[in-house]
Amino acid sequence: MRIALTGNPNSGKTTMYNALTGRNERVGNWAGVTVERKESPIKKGYYDGPEELIAVDLPGAYSMSPFTSEESITSGYVKHENPDAIINIVDATNLSRSLFFTTQLLELGIPVVVALNKSDLNEKRKTEIDTAALSRKLGCPVIKTVSTSAGDQGLKEVVKTAASLKGKGQEAPYVQNGVDLHNKAAVEEADRKRFAFVNQIVKEVENRVVLSKEQNQHDRIDAILTNKFIGIPLFAAVMFAVFYISQTTVGTWLADWLVAWIETFQEWVGGQVENASPFLQALLVDGIIGGVGAVVGFLPLVMVMYFLIALLEDCGYMARATVVLDPIFKRVGLSGKSVIPMVIGTGCAIPGIMASRTIRNERERRATAMLTPFMPCGAKLPVIALFAGAFFADQPWIGTMMYFVGVFLIFLGALLVNKITGHKFRKSFFIIELPEYKVPSLKRAVLSMLSRGKAYIVKAGTIILVCNTVVQIMQAFNWQFQVVEEGMEGTSILASIASPFALLLIPLGFGVWQLAAAAITGFIAKENVVGTLAVVYGMTNLIDTDELALVGGGNEVAMIMGLTKVAALAYLMFNLFTPPCFAAIGAMNSEMQNKKWLFGGIALQLGTGYTVAFLVYQIGTLATTGALGTGFVPGLIAVAVMAAIVVGLIRNTDKKFNENYQLNGMKA
Repeated sequence: MRIALTGNPNSGKTTMYNALTGRNERVGNWAGVTVERKESPIKKGYYDGPEELIAVDLPGAYSMSPFTSEESITSGYVKHENPDAIINIVDATNLSRSLFFTTQLLELGIPVVVALNKSDLNEKRKTEIDTAALSRKLGCPVIKTVSTSAGDQGLKEVVKTAASLKGKGQEAPYVQNGVDLHNKAAVEEADRKRFAFVNQIVKEVENRVVLSKEQNQHDRIDAILTNKFIGIPLFAAVMFAVFYISQTTVGTWLADWLVAWIETFQEWVGGQVENASPFLQALLVDGIIGGVGAVVGFLPLVMVMYFLIALLEDCGYMARATVVLDPIFKRVGLSGKSVIPMVIGTGCAIPGIMASRTIRNERERRATAMLTPFMPCGAKLPVIALFAGAFFADQPWIGTMMYFVGVFLIFLGALLVNKITGHKFRKSFFIIELPEYKVPSLKRAVLSMLSRGKAYIVKAGTIILVCNTVVQIMQAFNWQFQVVEEGMEGTSILASIASPFALLLIPLGFGVWQLAAAAITGFIAKENVVGTLAVVYGMTNLIDTDELALVGGGNEVAMIMGLTKVAALAYLMFNLFTPPCFAAIGAMNSEMQNKKWLFGGIALQLGTGYTVAFLVYQIGTLATTGALGTGFVPGLIAVAVMAAIVVGLIRNTDKKFNENYQLNGMKA
């Protein structure tokens, strides 16, 4: 039996899904977190009947007439997949808004159970809802629930009731027939009638205490956090604190312990195979354990960042951040909704790109999916940590600066896309529900951190493990499959493949095959950059957070790599702002649904990363030495060629954007 979980965004739907199934899907105190359908069996503790119950978590929707692609998923599933029952999660603190969607669900004939969620908040505010009266008026069961509680709080009753309705029909108290969905005026009139019906129900069943104060405490906090003058500096300070705690203090302390354990394990394995062949020792100790360990050593930094971001999302702050940044994003042709994918992208680019489907305007959605990977994700954090520690240990702001460079490149990229596609600035409105502030759940933050950390470890144990093994083998043999002697590494398979690419990187200050090889493997997974550098330079015992935290720019890691500070910064930015991993590119393809936009996006990302690295190296070298860096003219030609390719791919990608067209009855 399949039970669909539906409701408005921010109603607690995914939180209830996680409680019923034991899963740890992403939750957030804002709209657009769930963007695809998820299914899982309901745990036995919530239903002990003979039949297996499958809970289906659907994206949040305000109406069965979808305006966005994630709302289309909900509408399409409920209408065409025929679930056996629907649990409609209703926000008890905002009954009038939620019941509009409920009345539409009741018209489908599928049994509905209304879960009156967040009932505990109503009790604190002394707001009473007559559930018996509401049930009579809607013609379906209504049960109070609290999905965030550790206890049952109505969840068992909701599931049991939904299971008992299998095979039964559903009568609707209010039905609208014959509305021409292509007639905007008719649809608006029908919606007004439905709202009037809902408001009448709410008036009869809800007894709400109305506060006489014009401003409450939450309003006063919002006046500060969303202020157009101090909101952005506050947002910058919050993100700096997140990075500082995860990168410099708590994350580093935890990483010290983990790195020490990894080194001990690596030495023990080395002792066990000391009588084996040198190649086997190098492959196992340096290539596999050393390369993977170099990446895993940064795991605490990533997990602490995930934990802090989860707390910010849960307390309601991130919704305010979208409001603060909305005016700026509009000026470059995006919207406040573009902030959500980019903030999510700081954890992982893939869900960040997928979150762009909440944007109604197709051009803005595609541009957001294209630009979101410029935000450094968790996979790039080890690269930032390595170079910030090895070359800029005395400049702790370097790591934080990478995030603000990412934001700047997003603005610049959006302006470029607008210019190429001929988009003109138009006035638009951004409407978002600001959830109430609440004390964030430490349990959910920990679970979110562990879930993302698990994905990071799985990647290290699969993709990165295989990649480092292949890199070690390719470095150990030449094309005649003979073992490369010490000092002859330039004749290896890896060197011969990476050397042509290294020529293109000379104008960027790092035209050697080792660095080219690491950048290439980074396209598989960005963490590979660290692991590959550890392998090709034979410094698996040096790339650890402990060393990076205690020594400055002249440490042994920097000396072995042989980069100046300017070249190191250019290499760091090249890896951060070129195209993301293959999986993220796959997500871009899925969201854009247009090959020209996809290839244009990849070209824009590659051109941006190359250009930024070129400018950093050449201008930085000029400022520090008084002369331009090596390969200035060829690099300038390469930048010009890339710019021409980007313009050619993106220009007129979709002529509809230069014409007036209708999108769900609205001008796009």
